[in-house]
Amino acid sequence: MTETKTSTQGERRRHTAASITSCAQKLVVARGLDGFTLEELAEQAGVSRRTLFNYFPGKLDAVVGQKPELGTDDMAEFVAGGPTGDLIEDVIAMTRRLVDTGELTPAELSRARQTLAAEPRLAMYAHERLGHDCAHLADLVVQRHGPQFDRHRAELLMQVLACTLDVALSRFIVLDEDAAPSWADVLADTIREVRGLFR
Repeated sequence: MTETKTSTQGERRRHTAASITSCAQKLVVARGLDGFTLEELAEQAGVSRRTLFNYFPGKLDAVVGQKPELGTDDMAEFVAGGPTGDLIEDVIAMTRRLVDTGELTPAELSRARQTLAAEPRLAMYAHERLGHDCAHLADLVVQRHGPQFDRHRAELLMQVLACTLDVALSRFIVLDEDAAPSWADVLADTIREVRGLFR
């Protein structure tokens, strides 16, 4: 299988997953989390129930969206001290790889935030997922720096990153979609701004 074909299949999967999540969020806003079935979601998204379960194990995951994952090579590069050798810039590089799908617009992220705010169960689930992601990134920081960068410092860094993500989201969703920078760019710029506060 060629790299181009693999890339195209990956893009198709991301597009289908994003379409399912978009439909799920619209249904939550219109009817509430318990106001629709997975069969109705599949019908709205134009996929079969089987396809729906190939992408998401349940309703909560469908609404929150696919969990971004770092590639093995990306993690190995970070733990080895890359890609730049500067911890914060390398954290930015990792977060960019996690969020830079090129598909999220201010309106879509605004709807996602509205959806989470409307349903406490969704907000709690999204928070748990973010906590898991932060813990994983903290593990990578400790692996990278060893005992001199203890677990408490790594966890503090990730908590600051999580708060920064929320600030960046607030900034991004009010931008004009036609002229807006990407979500990844806004997040990177906000992380650098927070870093500057402590210099």
